[in-house]
Amino acid sequence: MHRLAIAVVLLGVLAGCGDGAAATTSAPGTTMTAAAKRAPLPPLCRAAVPVQTGTVTDPQATELSGLTVGHAQPDLLWSHNDSGDSARIFALRRDGTVLGRPAVTGAQAVDWEDIASGPAPGGGELIYAGDIGDNAASRSSVDVYRFPEPRPDAQATAPAARLRLRYPDGAHDAEALLVDPLRHTLVIVTKSIGLARAYSAPDTLASGSLTTLRTGPRVPLPLVTAGDVSGDGHLIALRTYFRLYLWARRGREPLTAALARPATCVVVAPLNEGQGEAVALTRTGGAAYTTAEGTPAIIRRYGTG
Repeated sequence: MHRLAIAVVLLGVLAGCGDGAAATTSAPGTTMTAAAKRAPLPPLCRAAVPVQTGTVTDPQATELSGLTVGHAQPDLLWSHNDSGDSARIFALRRDGTVLGRPAVTGAQAVDWEDIASGPAPGGGELIYAGDIGDNAASRSSVDVYRFPEPRPDAQATAPAARLRLRYPDGAHDAEALLVDPLRHTLVIVTKSIGLARAYSAPDTLASGSLTTLRTGPRVPLPLVTAGDVSGDGHLIALRTYFRLYLWARRGREPLTAALARPATCVVVAPLNEGQGEAVALTRTGGAAYTTAEGTPAIIRRYGTG
């Protein structure tokens, strides 16, 4: 997504944009929304100082635009390039070393923008690649590919299932894909200068299906560039170029119900990352990893869990 220049111009405006609720300082670099003060604060909200864990120097990893922690291999991060690359993913150590670049069998890459991990309905762990970018808002449908998490040194993945999705109200640009491990749903959060919106569909859709997404709530965030759900399903993250927003989930409520509320806390440190378009939560949500487009890409960790 090549809109960094626009984003920089808007920085002065967006720096004053929050989540629609008053906020108070809860930790260095973090604010907690007033509406969330009654709920237990996630540990990540209390430990939001970034630590650089590595640098991706692989010359083929030029525009990393999505990030997820492997569930079958939690020591790995999976990522991919933005539009212009082939349908492949990168297996990364947290120090930035690229262990492999498996091709995603049966997939195409129009504008891949996010990647997520989730459980398979029948057991095992899956990767979801979101071909959901649409800068011109002209695509009649977008695609999400799901496939078993591969070995990092694999040449190719098992054949991917393609889930074709369309919006009920016309095309949208989007860069955030969430996979709910508790309720088996996919959520796409759109990207716009104004308010975002969440749309959902089951993640158990048949390969080759065409499904109309269900309209969810408005999310009062501008320029949402990535999202993730912790492996245990209890923490939700959305990021913009400048901030990381976290929601503590209430039991097994739908992701869209949580996103309809103000964020539990807001991490402001990503302001210094550049064109940040990726975030990955660990299984318990005690830490988040981020990276930005460009070469070399720096991997940062927030929190410790």
